Amino acid sequence: MDNIQELYQDMILDHNRNPRNFKVLEDPTHTAHGINPLCGDDYHVHLKISEEAILDDISFYGDGCAISKSSASMMTRFLKGKSIDELTTIKDAFLSLLIEENPRNQDRLLENLIIFKGVKEFPVRVKCATLVWRTLEAALSQKDGGEVTTE
Repeated sequence: MDNIQELYQDMILDHNRNPRNFKVLEDPTHTAHGINPLCGDDYHVHLKISEEAILDDISFYGDGCAISKSSASMMTRFLKGKSIDELTTIKDAFLSLLIEENPRNQDRLLENLIIFKGVKEFPVRVKCATLVWRTLEAALSQKDGGEVTTE
């Protein structure tokens, strides 16, 4: 196994075993529920966005495979403290990385999230890695703190 694959495997396993921000967030301003019916991944994403449009806090909880849980864990760590504009740019770059045939080169923007690039080699796992990002997208679109299901 080369170094990139080892790093990928180690980070995925670490975030799966010890997910960061894996909790119910009290008094979120935005929330959404995402389900992947193919494999059973099922997550809630909660955001606390300040009046200045900064992500003050983010959390997720639910059940899913190692890819989806580690993607959620790394997403929450990476996005906390960023502006809504930054969140949207990073989310779009991550989705582009995994979905588009010729994604924009976003290595610098995505930093260590780039390790999910390898998921693209396993098309059935792409939905696992992107579920929480799509759920984030749904949460950001909520004006009243309501809950939606993405599939």
